[in-house]
Amino acid sequence: MKIAIVGATGLVGREILKILEEKQFDKFCDFNFYASSRSEGKILNVGSKFARVMALDNNSIEPADYAIFSAGSIVSKTWAKKFVKLGATVVDNSSAFRRFKNIPLVVPEINMDDVGCSKIIANPNCSTIALALPLFAIAKHVKIKRVVVSTYQAVSGAGKKALDDLENSTSNKLPHKITDNLIPQIDKFLANGNTFEEDKMIFELKKILHEPNLQVSATCVRVPISNCHSESVNIELSKPLSNKKLREILSCERGICLTDNTETQLYPMPSIANNTDDILVGRIRQDKSCKNTINLFLCMNNLRKGAALNAVQIVERLISKQSLVGGHNM
Repeated sequence: MKIAIVGATGLVGREILKILEEKQFDKFCDFNFYASSRSEGKILNVGSKFARVMALDNNSIEPADYAIFSAGSIVSKTWAKKFVKLGATVVDNSSAFRRFKNIPLVVPEINMDDVGCSKIIANPNCSTIALALPLFAIAKHVKIKRVVVSTYQAVSGAGKKALDDLENSTSNKLPHKITDNLIPQIDKFLANGNTFEEDKMIFELKKILHEPNLQVSATCVRVPISNCHSESVNIELSKPLSNKKLREILSCERGICLTDNTETQLYPMPSIANNTDDILVGRIRQDKSCKNTINLFLCMNNLRKGAALNAVQIVERLISKQSLVGGHNM
């Protein structure tokens, strides 16, 4: 089996390689690595499998069973379908295909069945994945009427150049200096006053949860930490849900780690989330200002479950479903 990684030398690309190694994909896969011409010739590996990085051009593309893209929407729009023509199923980390009706937008724990026969699968925005999992868990018990979310997004979500801005107190990638600052703008502003990041969150939550009429309001903020996104969430429900019951629901959900004990000052924080693949959820409490409404706070590693891990999990599920790897423990 052959897996291609497009954008293999970027922050998310490197994380994809690390996760593939952790899951021992090198025992049954070979790999092709693609990146910009600046990285051409570098040697990368997944466990015992080494390969030279190739620049993307029509002569370098080789057939693969799966291709994981993490090189931005322009690269995805240009090259994804070419990989498909050569037989690959593409899992794309960019925003290039998320709004296409015929292309599934997938969080494996929620809507893997949406994949069907699609040869291109979109990976959601990192902040969307973090919120989608607890909302999905809650919605199985109580209908959700409205969600108000404020995000606190790490600089790594904007790539290596943004991390350089944080380290050097510059604004080459970000619109303002992020050091000792926060920026209530992620991506470009739209005519409706939202940023593209906020608009993505709203659209993607509805698509993943199959809830086109869900009311969602989002404010996305870049904060001066290197990694792990956090979110403050207010959820209006159709009927009461006690704190105790909500904790029971979340503690049983795969991919979520209940992190909620105010007596010991335990709650989701980047310093904890950086070392786990789960979505940490805590600060659970009732919102007394609005009927049947709850508050919670969550945190997640945006480079892993927010991007790289989610993409690898999609490939993992597809391999398992198609029974292409006999005896491999998925």
